[in-house]
Amino acid sequence: MTTMKLNSLLRSVLKTAVYIMDSTSDSVDRVSDRASRMAEDARSAIYPDEDNTLRNVLCFAAGVGLGVAAGVLLAPKSGAELRSSISDKVQDISDKVRGKADAYATGTDLR
Repeated sequence: MTTMKLNSLLRSVLKTAVYIMDSTSDSVDRVSDRASRMAEDARSAIYPDEDNTLRNVLCFAAGVGLGVAAGVLLAPKSGAELRSSISDKVQDISDKVRGKADAYATGTDLR
């Protein structure tokens, strides 16, 4: 009989220990969640989310400006010569495209 009482007492103690550990675990989880939220709030206060769109647009515009300036300074021809050369090349390309389009439209493309 004493063995049964000892087993019963041991079971009661173990059940109580499991209950205490389970409730303690829940408390620790709640405290941990609260600490995580507080840390996130502090991080947000110190390092606010920034919208970098304006900075990115300004950097892009500055890069384009530097590229144009470098191109003008390092161009081997004067501005008028360069514009004339670009215009001639665009005209040649457009003539080729028109010629291909006309040949394709009339069916005389002989590849």
